[in-house]
Amino acid sequence: MHRSRVYALLIDTPAAEAERATAFWSAALGVPARPLPGYEQFTSFPGAVSGLDLAVQSVDDAPRYHLDIETDDVDAETARLVALGATEVSRWQECRILRAPGGHLLCVLPAESDRFDAEATTWP
Repeated sequence: MHRSRVYALLIDTPAAEAERATAFWSAALGVPARPLPGYEQFTSFPGAVSGLDLAVQSVDDAPRYHLDIETDDVDAETARLVALGATEVSRWQECRILRAPGGHLLCVLPAESDRFDAEATTWP
């Protein structure tokens, strides 16, 4: 048995546009942009979306959106999502990058939010 929840919505932005995208989303949403120490490719927007973290991620790829799912068991959550039709694309640190049916990316990562215990769904 394990638990998981949607943790964050990421606005993946080509590296050359990340600074402009961050300024745009900060102004558009009316919230400050905060770089994440130790993770220079991420800039978060605390309080922009109720119940989710929102961030711009600088990427060496096309612009897109993706979801992060946090879990207390990365292997079990990855297996659950693969059984539902996702495919594993790659790994980065402790995260698994998956592609859902329809082509959208999502990441499965270890639980880190202070909302995890209260909001996670329990899976058999």
